[in-house]
Amino acid sequence: MLWDALTLGLGYNATLVTIGAALLGVAAGVTGTFLYLRKRALVSDAISHATLPGVALAFIVMVLLGGDGRSLPALLLGAAVSSWIGLMCVNWLTARTRLAEDAAIGAVLSVFFGFGIVLLTVIQTMNAGRAAGLEGFLLGSTAGMLFNDAVVIAVGGAVTLALVFVLRRPMGLVAFDPEFSAASGVNVGRVDLAIMGLALAVTVVGLKVVGLVLIVAMLIIPPVTARFWTDRTDHMAMISGLCGGLAAWVGAALSATAPALPTGPIIVLTSFAIFVVSLLLAPERGMLAVGLHHRRFQRRVHMRQGLLALAQGQPIYERFTLKLLRRAGLAHADGVATEDGKARAAKALRDEKRWELVRADQAFESAAVQYDGLREIETVLTVDQIAEIDRRMGGPTGVMP
Repeated sequence: MLWDALTLGLGYNATLVTIGAALLGVAAGVTGTFLYLRKRALVSDAISHATLPGVALAFIVMVLLGGDGRSLPALLLGAAVSSWIGLMCVNWLTARTRLAEDAAIGAVLSVFFGFGIVLLTVIQTMNAGRAAGLEGFLLGSTAGMLFNDAVVIAVGGAVTLALVFVLRRPMGLVAFDPEFSAASGVNVGRVDLAIMGLALAVTVVGLKVVGLVLIVAMLIIPPVTARFWTDRTDHMAMISGLCGGLAAWVGAALSATAPALPTGPIIVLTSFAIFVVSLLLAPERGMLAVGLHHRRFQRRVHMRQGLLALAQGQPIYERFTLKLLRRAGLAHADGVATEDGKARAAKALRDEKRWELVRADQAFESAAVQYDGLREIETVLTVDQIAEIDRRMGGPTGVMP
């Protein structure tokens, strides 16, 4: 059944949910990249919680006007207005008072969410409110998603993605260096509002799928995952969008195969699983790669120290160092250097003396900064430069084998 769900062969409603969730995941991943780089992840939390009063008020207004209050576009419009007011409150408190941004976010988040819960309680006392299903906006609810609902989510995600593509350059510039951006004529305040506005759009569109509590995860986990794989902003945005879309697609498919499992939490857990895989297996920043790099570095340090000890006739007490020298054929079991070990040790000691002269001479200042105790001097200086250093030191000149 999982394969059928992944290939959109599990029915009309499951196909709608999967496609809509995937488009939302891509939009959330790409948008979240700039939130993450701008260090505004907590703002998205305030935006999401500020949507609840808008949803509740929109429902009440529609009921008072004679409707049933379940029009998704109207509910999302109410959520957008409410969350925008919440965002403006955070900006005002940060700019006009001594409150730090995290304190302002905490205040707005708690007040708006509390007000929304009160309104939901009031709605439950209304005749139309008992079957409203507004609690689905807390954690998401896709069981009764209609074609029009899926179109709203898909179009909203596509428009958000298009806006991110148009504004990607100024947003990336502001995210990395706001001071340089301001000096270059970029209006940093407007760009920040654009980033927040796009996050708001993703939040509002995603209420039906994952809910206001979990939408933050779709904005933050994919860019954090993408950061393990690249240093470039454009590549990070693409990888983040891919991770978000893949998590939403697979999560929606898993939820479709087990109807008792809620779609939103499964999508978030799938996204977290992709994050864990990246954390462990990313080629440069993954834990496995970092661990291997650290182990290689340790081996180089032990080998260098062992060669210097052999060159100076010092005993080798470290078992790991002696083990490495023996494996390389540079020392015997008793710690005595082999013929090859003597040559390598002599070169290591001579390189240390060369580096001492390089670091003391201002003419080699650019080369001296590359010294780390392990780097081969031949990778930094030319043959002629090494020969000149050897002449100053006395003795044979030229690069030794």
